Amino acid sequence: MFKTVKKYLRKDFSWIPPENPTHNYSYLTGKLLLRHEIPYEDEKVDQLIAQSILIKVTSIESYPWGQRCRRCGNTKSYLFAKMPNATCGQTCLYCRSCIQMGRVIECEPLYYGSSGFEWPLHEHPCQWDGELTIHQQKAADELVALVRTGSGEKLVWAVCGAGKTEILFPALTEALKKGKRICLATPRTDVVRELLPRLQKSFPGVNIQALYGDSPDKVGDAPFIIATTHQLLRFAHAFDVMIIDEVDAFPFHNDVSLHYASERAAKPKASIIYLTATPRKKQKRRIRAKHLPVVFIPQRFHGHPLPVPQLKLTPTLHRFLKKGELPPKVLQQIVYQQQTPRQLLLFLPSIKMAEQMAAYLKERNYKVQSVHAEDSQRAEKIQAFRNKEYRVLITTTILERGVTFPSVDVYVIDAGHVVFDEAALVQIAGRAGRSPDDPTGDVIFYHIGKTDEMLDAVESIRYMNKLGRKL
Repeated sequence: MFKTVKKYLRKDFSWIPPENPTHNYSYLTGKLLLRHEIPYEDEKVDQLIAQSILIKVTSIESYPWGQRCRRCGNTKSYLFAKMPNATCGQTCLYCRSCIQMGRVIECEPLYYGSSGFEWPLHEHPCQWDGELTIHQQKAADELVALVRTGSGEKLVWAVCGAGKTEILFPALTEALKKGKRICLATPRTDVVRELLPRLQKSFPGVNIQALYGDSPDKVGDAPFIIATTHQLLRFAHAFDVMIIDEVDAFPFHNDVSLHYASERAAKPKASIIYLTATPRKKQKRRIRAKHLPVVFIPQRFHGHPLPVPQLKLTPTLHRFLKKGELPPKVLQQIVYQQQTPRQLLLFLPSIKMAEQMAAYLKERNYKVQSVHAEDSQRAEKIQAFRNKEYRVLITTTILERGVTFPSVDVYVIDAGHVVFDEAALVQIAGRAGRSPDDPTGDVIFYHIGKTDEMLDAVESIRYMNKLGRKL
């Protein structure tokens, strides 16, 4: 049963027509839209359908094994429901899985925009004047070759702080010179916000748009799109180059609908690039079986090793955390840390704990803020921390990856908690020592007992450092 469903999810794109290179509706190209998302009157929509610029697509399909949502690929029966629809006067099935992006209901079609729009050629798109290291250049050359080939996939397995974004620049340049459309997708909104100004600065003549849940720009008609992976649900066969950053991160790595969306968003002969510092077991199995080509970068761009976490047993930790407090030894360590020039990232396992700890430290006159996924001010708080308006930023796993601060120490409170798996702990440790001006930093895991995840994270970091020394 599962293999049959999987086949339909990944391969059944026969409804997508041949590309039509004549139209210039860039807003529509490569999109999968609801009717109210199309900014034209019915008469104009009918004309576009007659010209095959828009194609009506069945929104929910029926198979012998059940239903499937055409937008998100959902096949779970409990994520479908029925409701009366005034438009058709009947009770119709709709998908609850992707309803936050607008209701997909069986009596109303989706509209696919033909992906034949010709994107501009850029003669000299990249203005970045930095230099790549030998290992970065090797990876960059392989990615350029992949883009030139026009199809295939490759995993870039690079340690935290290896400079993965800069490694992409030659391949992005090659794609833009050839008029190819690019999508750089990442699971986290904060990463999209951070990447946009960096890439706009390096590619000043290229129209680059960012798409995420509350992004001010929702058009998505640029040749270069930076998006959260959830936004890929709106695209179909749109991109010549698809880059999935942090492919191991939550929620992408364990969400079937996001994998479905990323495969559908890429054109059939797209170049697909995966980036990660902590590949999951699935990727490692594909690498061992030689089904997934890989380029490995075990050294940071500044050549210094990754900070190895210190594991500090704190038996009274849970007792103090229940009261919204820190044990005296942990508080004493923070007092000592505040005498150093570095700022402090303090990770806690839940939003409630993060907010309690911020209040606790503020009572003791620390310049501190807390930030988490539900915080509407998180972008402003992160920027204020970069501006050194306060010394301590308390956070959840929302900042475990994809954000860079030049000089920080990192403490994980209750590192044995279930939310801190090996990948999360490696990424969190990777926030320290990222700048060539301050390539070290203290990483401390406070715990009530060592876990396999903590030990595996430390071993993984030591292994990377060992490979880096050999190189």
